[in-house]
Amino acid sequence: MFHSALSALTFSSGEFLTITEDRGVSGAWSWAFAGGEQTWSPGFYRLLGLVPNAARANYDLLLSLIHPEDRHRMPALADVRQGHVPREVSARVIRPNGTLRTLSLTMEVRFSADGRPVAVSGMALDVSDREQLAQVRHEERRRRGALYLTERITTFSVGLDLVRDLPFEVAQVHGLPLEEICIDPYLLIVPEERKAFQAMAGEQIERRTFFQGIAHERLANGELWHFRILTMPVWDPEGTYLGRCGLKYPVRTGARLPAALHAGLEQCVTGPHLRAARALLDWSMMDLAQASGLSHSTVRRLEEDSEHRGSRSRLHAVEALRKAGIRFVAMDDGTLAVARN
Repeated sequence: MFHSALSALTFSSGEFLTITEDRGVSGAWSWAFAGGEQTWSPGFYRLLGLVPNAARANYDLLLSLIHPEDRHRMPALADVRQGHVPREVSARVIRPNGTLRTLSLTMEVRFSADGRPVAVSGMALDVSDREQLAQVRHEERRRRGALYLTERITTFSVGLDLVRDLPFEVAQVHGLPLEEICIDPYLLIVPEERKAFQAMAGEQIERRTFFQGIAHERLANGELWHFRILTMPVWDPEGTYLGRCGLKYPVRTGARLPAALHAGLEQCVTGPHLRAARALLDWSMMDLAQASGLSHSTVRRLEEDSEHRGSRSRLHAVEALRKAGIRFVAMDDGTLAVARN
């Protein structure tokens, strides 16, 4: 009985291929050299922006759809026939409708008993989203680096392992190895302030609360700069603690709180903050519930701090209070103040 049930849940390779192709993310192709027969799966046609079987499978057709800047990555027709193909190629495809997709193409040559190439086959995966994400991340790293070089301002994240994600330019400006700074960012602080600052920051990190501090740091050129450093905890909507996000900037310049830190700051709003905000507005819990679109019981849980920190309900309540003129202000001592415009 158990074996029969297990068999029913087992996919064949063909069934698995069909499932992935139907989702529009993969396709397969093959070419037998002896008869010249080339075969594309329906999914491969769709990846290229073609109607399945409406066009004859042909390597020249595939090459014609590859972006001109990427065609040098694809093996020439003669190289394919001789079995000289790369294991994997990433190339952009311009579909007939003008849309651009990035495909990861894997190729495998089959040989006869005497070592002659007889066929080539492969898989294609649509990695456009992955490539776009990588490009966005690259641009963000470049932007963060340029900002630190010119203004000495940067954002950063702190993982559960307490390792900081900092741009390379921080190491360049301060003249210390980036790996050491990411593990121990307090190395940047002048020795006479380092121990006290680390103890203060460490306590807030341990408690998973908002932290703000000011410290002097020495640059590689010998200059002494006064920096404000903020970090705050971040939770996902299910209440799982993800780590911290942070902002560092010179005290004399000031900086606007980025969106990521703005969200983290709102997650630090607790029940006493909500009650203080309601008092400034002369609102009841029912008033806050109506303004935020939440139930009265949800507002009560928020004010009792029985809702987890990442709850979207908290963000809705904070947004309603902001629209009514309430400001949540990060103070120099690391506390969060409530004020009215």
